[in-house]
Amino acid sequence: MDVDESLLARVRKLLAMAEDPACTPGEAEAFTEKAAALIAKYGVDQAMLAVADPAADPVGDRIVTIDPPYARDKAGLLAAVAAPMRCRVVHLDRGGLARSHLFGHAADLERVELLFTSLLVQAAHGLAASPVPFGEHPAAYRRSWLVGYSQAVSARLRSAEQAAAAETPGAELVLVDRTDLVERRRDETYPRLAKMPPRRLQGSGRVRGYRAGQQAHLGGPEVSPS
Repeated sequence: MDVDESLLARVRKLLAMAEDPACTPGEAEAFTEKAAALIAKYGVDQAMLAVADPAADPVGDRIVTIDPPYARDKAGLLAAVAAPMRCRVVHLDRGGLARSHLFGHAADLERVELLFTSLLVQAAHGLAASPVPFGEHPAAYRRSWLVGYSQAVSARLRSAEQAAAAETPGAELVLVDRTDLVERRRDETYPRLAKMPPRRLQGSGRVRGYRAGQQAHLGGPEVSPS
C-alpha cells in the first residue's frame, strides 16, 4: 500500500468512527481541525504531483444520485463540500430523487464523495438528536437545519484548503488553473447553464444545524480529545 492509499484508508477508518452514534459532539470537535487539514493536504499534494504528469489526475465527472427525504437539501450539502475542493456541481432534478452532475479532477472527486458520504450519515445522526421546536413544521425545521449544517461544513473546508495551499510554494496558482479546467469542462457540458434562484426557508433550524456542522468530523488523524 502506497502513502496515498494508506492515508485514504486512515481517513475512511476515522470517518467510520465519526459516523458511530456513540461519538459525542465533544469528541467530533476534537477531531475536526486536524481532520480537515489532512484531507486538504492530500488534495494539494495530488495537485502538485499532477503538474509533472497531468494525465495522472485528469478532469472527470460523475453522476451522484441522492435519495429522499430532503434530497434537494442533501444536494446542497454535496455542493457545499465540492466547492472548497475545487469541484463543481450541476443539479439535474428537483423534488423526490435527485441527481447531481459532479465535475472535478480525479483526486478531488474521490475526496468529495468520501467526505460527502460520511457527512450524510453524520447529518442524519445530528437531525435525529435535534428536536423540532413545538409548533414548527418538522420538514421546514429539518431543511433549514441542513442548510446551516452545509454552510458550516463549507466554511471549515474552505479554511482548511486555503491553509494547505499556503503551506506549499506555488500551490495557489496551480489550484487556480485546476479550477479553471474543471469549470471549462462543466461549461462545455452545460453551455446554457442558468443559476438557481435563492431558496426561501421558513424553518428555525439553521443555527442548530450550523453548530452541528462545526462539530462534524471531516476525516483526519487520530487524536485524543483533551
